[in-house]
Amino acid sequence: MSKRLSILGSTGSIGENTLKVCHNLGDEIEIVYLTANKNADKLIEQINMFHPKAVVIVEDSLGKYVKQNVSKSIDVLVGRKGLLEIAGRNDVDIVMNGLVGSAGMEPTIRSLDAGVNVALSNKESLVMAGSVIESIKVKTGAKIFPVDSEHSAIWQCLTGEDLSDVRRIILTGSGGPFRLRDVNTFSEITPKEALNHPNWDMGNKITIDSATMMNKGLEVIEAKWLFGLKANQIEIVVHPQSIIHSMVEFSDGSIKAQLGVPDMKIPIQYSLTYPRHVEAGWETLDLVKINNLTFEAPDLDKFPCIKLAYDAMESGGSTPAVLNVANEQAVYKFLEGRIQFTDIPKIIEKACAVHNWVAEPTLNEILDLELWATDFVNEFN
Repeated sequence: MSKRLSILGSTGSIGENTLKVCHNLGDEIEIVYLTANKNADKLIEQINMFHPKAVVIVEDSLGKYVKQNVSKSIDVLVGRKGLLEIAGRNDVDIVMNGLVGSAGMEPTIRSLDAGVNVALSNKESLVMAGSVIESIKVKTGAKIFPVDSEHSAIWQCLTGEDLSDVRRIILTGSGGPFRLRDVNTFSEITPKEALNHPNWDMGNKITIDSATMMNKGLEVIEAKWLFGLKANQIEIVVHPQSIIHSMVEFSDGSIKAQLGVPDMKIPIQYSLTYPRHVEAGWETLDLVKINNLTFEAPDLDKFPCIKLAYDAMESGGSTPAVLNVANEQAVYKFLEGRIQFTDIPKIIEKACAVHNWVAEPTLNEILDLELWATDFVNEFN
């Protein structure tokens, strides 16, 4: 029997790679729902290829255009309301959340609340609402399957292991495009330079997060919730080749690592076929051709966002949510040329410091904080 799948963000990088995986899996996957933000033409193309039951176009003005260009048998929902409705439907086996940024948090919550397992690429969900999501998982029994290559690697390394035997996990990161650049020139970095990632092909927001290394900071917070770890059990190591996707060290000193080419289709497929590793036709790793694998400590003077994330995790409560939203809005401001690259961590630090801290924020309080942090960044000078 086919596994019924809903893809949130089907026209983005994760969504498109998920559809390639679905093509590889053939009859094992039935695509029931697709959602897109405003790329209507690509969504229409996907609808004609995969024939879902219903779709969402979040941009209201494009609803009529999509309806006119697809079969009348396909239900077309419009707007944020439509996205949340689809996310909350329980007639699927798994939801792939490939949405970018804080917009992906509430759909994750809707899916889990409906008792549906979530293959989670949207790390912001757990960063912003980790405690809320944990309580929902306990209530409904729904599970999260990590899609980030680093968390998928840890997940695979932990299979069959006792969590009490884990000494630490080691999150690897490429170091981004500015690993070797003089920190004194960071104020001159342009959006074009920051979008030039050496190893991965990702969306703009995630690519800038890689350049600031905030992506590693967010992954630390995500790992805490995914694997029930403390801050001192999560370490970041720069690994420029992006071949080892992460590692787990156990109490006896042994280390397990998961290796592979830097291709998101691999962790995506594993999240959909767990616990199986299904045959695939994409590129595999040739160990003989790898000249070396190198590792170094992250430079916190160059990349202060890492420390900000650890500090936010230690502060707990509402701070990680504010960290996430302030980062997201600062990244967009940088991409628009309104601030310098070096302003991003300054804005995040200030927002975390001055917000009204809440020990155990509810979903509504997190949504209010999202609005506050957005306004704070937009008004920041």
